[in-house]
Amino acid sequence: MSPLESLLVVLAGVAAGTINTVVGSGTLITFPTLLTFGVPPVTANVSNNIGLVPGSVAGALGYREELRGQRSRVLRLASASILGAAAGAVLLLVLPEGAFAAIVPALILLGLVLVVVQPRLSERVRRRAEGREAAPADAWWVWPAVLLCGVYGGYFGAAQGVLLMGVLGIGVAQSLQHSNAVKNVLAAFVNGVAGLIFAVVADVDWRVVALIGAGSVVGGLLGARVGRRLPPTGLRAAIVVVGVVALVVLLTT
Repeated sequence: MSPLESLLVVLAGVAAGTINTVVGSGTLITFPTLLTFGVPPVTANVSNNIGLVPGSVAGALGYREELRGQRSRVLRLASASILGAAAGAVLLLVLPEGAFAAIVPALILLGLVLVVVQPRLSERVRRRAEGREAAPADAWWVWPAVLLCGVYGGYFGAAQGVLLMGVLGIGVAQSLQHSNAVKNVLAAFVNGVAGLIFAVVADVDWRVVALIGAGSVVGGLLGARVGRRLPPTGLRAAIVVVGVVALVVLLTT
């Protein structure tokens, strides 16, 4: 990887860390970037997953004020994320590489659809939250839904933040900002658990991990500080463009 390509991977990590903290779907920036520079799909996925862990932690720390009073909820849902992430990582490792190459385009397409419909989803979530602010408990199905999001995140991860926001926003009676804080913690657990498994048994490109990790920390802190001021339409457009490029690359190679 040339110095210019390395710089572009770092910048992709910054963008992914920012987007993951604010919206989710940062993998749709970093994963296609790695593919473009010739990193094999499975190696790109596992290296990207590990590299985004520091950014997820940085984003969660940036939302620490919104996490106050949510310790029991976070611990309960983190158990679902941990189990799901482990299952998703194992699926990635035991299924043949050809299966991953076949499934990834569909996952990217799903992620793009989720990103496009996210504003409408968020509006529905907001209206539901406003209508039940006094609801005392989380919906029963939130834990298993978070488990499934963890499986998805451990296997690939693009748009897991959007999926988690949909689950938390609809099933948990609190503001979207508080749900976003919980989402960042759960995503950190998913990336961390899957990354730990990958680091032990998978083919990891540690240079890629270092480059994405450095960028994602900056992006995570940036997203936590100014994410609410960033134009969501611009972020969404960038994700869609890069995601479409990824689809073209995957389907023509």
